[in-house]
Amino acid sequence: MKTLRQSIRIQRRLISSSDREKFAKQLLSQIQKLANFQHGQKIALYLPNDGEIDTKYIQNFLKNRGFSIYLPILVGKSLKFAKVGKNFRKNRFGINEPISTQILNANQLNTLFMPLVGFDQFKNRIGMGGGFYDRTLSFKKRQQGYKNPKLYGLAFDCQEVAKLNTKPWDVPLDAVVTPTTIYR
Repeated sequence: MKTLRQSIRIQRRLISSSDREKFAKQLLSQIQKLANFQHGQKIALYLPNDGEIDTKYIQNFLKNRGFSIYLPILVGKSLKFAKVGKNFRKNRFGINEPISTQILNANQLNTLFMPLVGFDQFKNRIGMGGGFYDRTLSFKKRQQGYKNPKLYGLAFDCQEVAKLNTKPWDVPLDAVVTPTTIYR
């Protein structure tokens, strides 16, 4: 899994800046087809790191329509979600996190758009290897009654692999969205 993760990360970083811009715009079009956004929903995104597909167009779309947008913040070995404001600080991985008074648990979100390193057509994902999202979302595995948050993995098309070997702690996604395809 480690070498697969490394090779996909390299491939993802090799995407040109002009293609990254184009793909980020196409991603927004796909998201608009997929999600049924309603006022009052709490939606979490991420800030791209290590070559991940950019969410800036999704964030602008949601912000312009008055949605509450949250970003992940590290709390020990799990994630909480802080409402986006004007102030940020870098976490231990050098990723910006909002400095916010409103912090939510994952189960308080309606939708969670998450990064991934690789995915398969069965909506399985591999992340960076820290297990932060799987630990944070483990409640969805323990109790099937949780409809929220909806989990959408965002990726470039080149991040698809034939089949991932899943582990018992892996939390499956509701969909994976790329610039060209929605895997439901």
